Amino acid sequence: MIVVLRIGHRPQRDMRVTTHVGLTARALGASGMYIASDDKGVVESIRDVVSRFGGDFFVEDKVKMNSCIKQWKRDGGCVVHLTMFGLNLPDVEADIKTKEKIMVIVGAEKVPGEIYELADYNVAVTNQPHSEIAGLAVFLDHVAPDALYREFPDAKVRVYPNACGKTVEEL
Repeated sequence: MIVVLRIGHRPQRDMRVTTHVGLTARALGASGMYIASDDKGVVESIRDVVSRFGGDFFVEDKVKMNSCIKQWKRDGGCVVHLTMFGLNLPDVEADIKTKEKIMVIVGAEKVPGEIYELADYNVAVTNQPHSEIAGLAVFLDHVAPDALYREFPDAKVRVYPNACGKTVEEL
């Protein structure tokens, strides 16, 4: 099981990016997302996609960042903080893949120093500035089993691959 914890979300500024973090997490193998902020708009947007495109992805806002992380660890979970200052993903990927419960922390504004201490792994997709959405996508592609071939049960809308054009089925 993989979940995402979004920290540093600023509702007036980060709604679109945080929504895309959630959609990326859902599409690439995560089971759910916690948001350490109060933003019903993001929650509703992600839940709407889940209701139309299927799956059982959860999203919960208003979580207390430190409490959420500490509870995850007490329950036997591993915490991975995505940061350009961490160890390179290829160097820790094999070890992370052995974990059954993974929480991926994705920041927005400046990440508090305590997060680096709470994390079991501080992981860099690259040691250069980049989007948290891109970092999460690359991480999940490497760590989530068969992320690119997932089926989403209870879908009301299904998109079929095409070399050219669009095929969308309303179920």
